[in-house]
Amino acid sequence: MIRTLVGVLGALSALYPDEIVELFEKLAVANPSEGTVRGWVRPAVRSEGALIAAVSLLNGRAYAWLMNLTGLFGAIILLFPDLYRRFATAFLYERPESIEWNERFKSAVRAIGALYVFFAAKTYRKRHNDT
Repeated sequence: MIRTLVGVLGALSALYPDEIVELFEKLAVANPSEGTVRGWVRPAVRSEGALIAAVSLLNGRAYAWLMNLTGLFGAIILLFPDLYRRFATAFLYERPESIEWNERFKSAVRAIGALYVFFAAKTYRKRHNDT
C-alpha cells in the first residue's frame, strides 16, 4: 500500500509540477508573491516525481534505497525543521531573504518528517519480515 501511495504521489508530481510548487508555497510561505522560485525547480519536481513513480513500480532494491533515503530525510526534517526551512529557502528561491515562512508550517514539517520515518520503518520491517 505504501509503495502504491508513493508511486501515485510521484506520478502527480511528474504530471503537475507547477501545481505542486504552488500548493507548497500556499501552505508553507507567508508571502508567496514576494519570492521567485528558481527556474530549475519545476523541472526538478517533474523529474523527481517521474523517478519516484518508476522506482515504486519496480519495487526491489531501488525502492528499498528510495525508502531508506526518505526515512533519513524525514528524520532530519523531524528533528531540525528550522534547518530545513533555511536550506529550502536558500536552495529554492532567487531572493531567499524576501521569503517569510508560515509559523504553523514548522509543525507541518515535523509531521511530514514523522510520516516519512514511519513509512520508511514500515517498509524496512516488511522487507525484512518477508526474507
